[in-house]
Amino acid sequence: MLAHFENSKTTPDDYDLIATGDLGKLGSEILVDLMEDKGVKLGLNYGDCGQMYFRRDQNTLCGASGCGCSATVFNSYIMKKLQDGQYKRVLFMPTGALLSTTSTQQGESIPGVCHAIVIEACEE
Repeated sequence: MLAHFENSKTTPDDYDLIATGDLGKLGSEILVDLMEDKGVKLGLNYGDCGQMYFRRDQNTLCGASGCGCSATVFNSYIMKKLQDGQYKRVLFMPTGALLSTTSTQQGESIPGVCHAIVIEACEE
């Protein structure tokens, strides 16, 4: 996210929504703190697809599937708001774990992947 802002010369204020995959409550809080440490303040336009997907009273612990939550929330909630004109520009950053059947059994860390995608609504 930081690399995207630096490379595109944008700030969080340039987007109607900044959505990550499924960092969950804890991961989202860590992201906000890390970004603030780098001088970037994420505002109310930041949301995590995992947190948008589940109700607050559900016991999801640290989340679910980053790719599943991202796809579901984007193709329903976010896409509708783009089509309705409520969002003009979205920074979509789906996240996911690169799991294999052996890496978790070997006690290795789980690498992750994230792509920054800017989606803009068409002007009619």
